[in-house]
Order: sequence, then C-alpha cells, then structure tokens
Amino acid sequence: MLIPLPGLTYAGHASIALLLFAIVMWVTEALHLAVTSLLLLFIQPVIGVATFTNAVIGFANPIIFLMIGGFIIAEAIRRSGLAARLTFNMLSRFGTTPDRAIFVVVWSTGLLSAFIENVVAYAMLLPIIKEIIPLMGVHDPEKGESNLAKSLALGGSYGSLAGGFGTEIGTAPNLMAAAYTHLPFVNWMIFGFPLAFILMAIIWKWLGFIFKSEIKGVVGGMETVNAKKASLGPISRDEKITIGVLAFTIALWVTTQWNGLDSFSVALIGAVLLFVFRVIDWQDAQEGVDWGLIIFFGGALSLGAALLNSGAATWLVNYIVAFLGPHATTLLIMVVLMVIAVSITQVMSNIALAAILVPIAVTLATAQHQPIGIYAVPVAIACSLSYMLPMADPTVAMAYGTKYVGIPEIFKAGLPLVVIGIIVTIIVIQTIALPFIS
Repeated sequence: MLIPLPGLTYAGHASIALLLFAIVMWVTEALHLAVTSLLLLFIQPVIGVATFTNAVIGFANPIIFLMIGGFIIAEAIRRSGLAARLTFNMLSRFGTTPDRAIFVVVWSTGLLSAFIENVVAYAMLLPIIKEIIPLMGVHDPEKGESNLAKSLALGGSYGSLAGGFGTEIGTAPNLMAAAYTHLPFVNWMIFGFPLAFILMAIIWKWLGFIFKSEIKGVVGGMETVNAKKASLGPISRDEKITIGVLAFTIALWVTTQWNGLDSFSVALIGAVLLFVFRVIDWQDAQEGVDWGLIIFFGGALSLGAALLNSGAATWLVNYIVAFLGPHATTLLIMVVLMVIAVSITQVMSNIALAAILVPIAVTLATAQHQPIGIYAVPVAIACSLSYMLPMADPTVAMAYGTKYVGIPEIFKAGLPLVVIGIIVTIIVIQTIALPFIS
C-alpha cells in the first residue's frame, strides 16, 4: 500500500495489495487455505476494497455449484461400486504399471473434458484414481509420501485442463474467445485437438519423470486385476442407475448450445437425480463434498471479483501493454499477453480474466489489421494454463484436497508445464491455426 500506483483508485490499489497478501498466505499455508479465504472476505470492507455484501459475491459464482454437483456425482460413482468396476476394466485393458496408470488418468480426463467441464471430468475420475492407488500397494497416500499418488492426482487435473483446449466448449475462456472472434466450431478443433494431444502427452511423461514411482505396478499384476474384476460380480442396480444418470448428464452437457441449459444447472440436475433414485443420500453428500475446498475457492473468486470491479485487473493489463510501445511485434505482444494471463490466472478465476483480456486482445488485433483471433485465441488458452497453484483452477484445488500432493510440489510440477504450454501454443498458433483464426 506504500508503493505509489498512479492511475488507480484507492480500492484498486488496496485490491492489488490484498492480492499479494493472499498469494503469500496461500503459498506458505500460514493458515489453512479455507481460513485464508474467510479472512479475505472480512478484510475487504475493513481496508476499503468492497462492502461485505460485494465481497461474498464470489460464493454466488456458478462454478461453486458446478463443483458441488461434480463432487456429488463423483461420490455416487464411488459408492455405487462403478468406480471400482471402471478401474479394473481400464487396468486390464491398458496395463498395470505406473506409467500406464498415469496414461489412463491423463488421457481419460483429457478426452472427456474436451466436451464437458474439466471440473466435472476430473470429479468423475477422482474416485477411480482413489481406487487405483491402494491397488498399486500404496498405503496412506494422504500422508503425501507417495510419488505415484502425486502423479495420478495431478495427472487427472492437468489432463483435464489440457484436454479442454480441444474444442470451443472445452473451457469457459475458449467460449469467450469464440464469442468475440466468431470462429466456427470445426475451425477451433483443427488446431485445438493437436494442441491438446501434444500437451497431454507431455503431461503424461513429465509427471512420471518428476515423480518417480516408488512401486513397479499392481501387486500381483494382471492376476490381481482379473481376480478383483471377478469378485465384483454382476453389475448392480445402483451401478446401472449411476451409468444412466451419468450418460444423461453428459448428453445434456454436450448439447447445452441446443437444450438451453448451462453446464452449472446440468451438474445439479445430475446430482439431484442420484438422490431421487436413492443411489446416495444427503449424509453421503456431506461426506463426499469437500466444503473447506468450496470455501477456499469462493474466497479466491471473491478476490478476483475485487480486482475486476475495482479496475485493478484492467489497470495491470493496460499498463503492461502500453509499456511495450507502438512498435512491438505481433509475437512479442502475443507472448506478453500470454505471460500476463498465465500469471494472473494462478490466483484469479480464468472466466473473469478472459472477460478482461479477450476484448483487449481483439481490439489490439483489429487496430493492427491482424487476424481477429491472433491474440484472443492464445490468451484464452493461456487463461487455462492453471497448473501452478491450487487456487488457479478447481481441479488443481481438488488434487490438493486429496492431501496426496502439497503446494510446493504442485508448483514444482506446474511451472515447467506452464512454460511449455506457452511455447507449444505459440508454435501451434503460428503453424496450424493462423489460416483458421481470421
């Protein structure tokens, strides 16, 4: 607060100070993440950032209800026994080594999240991940000592983020860019899927490299997997109902542009149907939903809203772009906008960030007589390179919530992937996407 920041309102200045404070508190874990988020709520009216009524608006963000719905659906998949059945079927098909297990997790969530919300894709696979880990012979992964547990938890999260680049509906920032640039759905897929596949392959190999597995594979190998499959017996009533509700929910997600629903409503529809058909009860939901994680993410969204509403986020972007000068090259502007996006998205909702950056990117491209999507598309993608911190994306927060992996390890694994993601995105934009983004 003592550093002069000309051109900012007092509320904007205070928002940036609060942002730096929040980063320090979250990264050091001086307090539990949820407690820090509660602290951010009452500090805002105290230091003049926003009224308490406006501060808690983060908890009304639809993404909160998407998380709740996703958690409930995931709990039903686990409790019905469907998670175990899917686990053993996938392992018997793809193999029982740690490398194959990471492959299954990364590519399953990645392909799924190209067509549905990455939060839901990861929430659906998380129970399966929790089944695979003890099967591999890992005990008490919550102690944070298993490299395999770390790579699987992060593999699902990172894979879902990368897979979302495949289509316009894969992530909210993609939709934002598509809305401003009017890119046809097929055009996006032409460069989106190559980008997604390259990043998923890198994530698969990188996590196996940085977190060297302490075990060689499923104890007893394929015999154990086949024995487990046989012990499950015929598919149960609850499993059949869960599959039906899941298929119906996914169908609604994929057809949101035609059915008039949004992905947040669809998550709650799926969750309520599981209660109606008695697959789970409210006690199960209370145990299955990480309410501390919900509070944590609501506080992070509140901070993002403060940066947006006070003008602080726009000030930061405009200041940096103006600093580049009028003769900056297209590539330099693209790189700087992506670096800004990936930096801010680690602590701010990528939807809100895209709402700020995408219009600026389109305006810049128009003023320079460039293809309309030349900056908007890479900026939208950069908004979802949320690999470094739990507050960056709900899926990363959920990976952290398993207690398998800590914040320093998430940062260590995520930072190189962010750098690689920027480089690969620029290469894809310059080589494959350029004819399709005008």
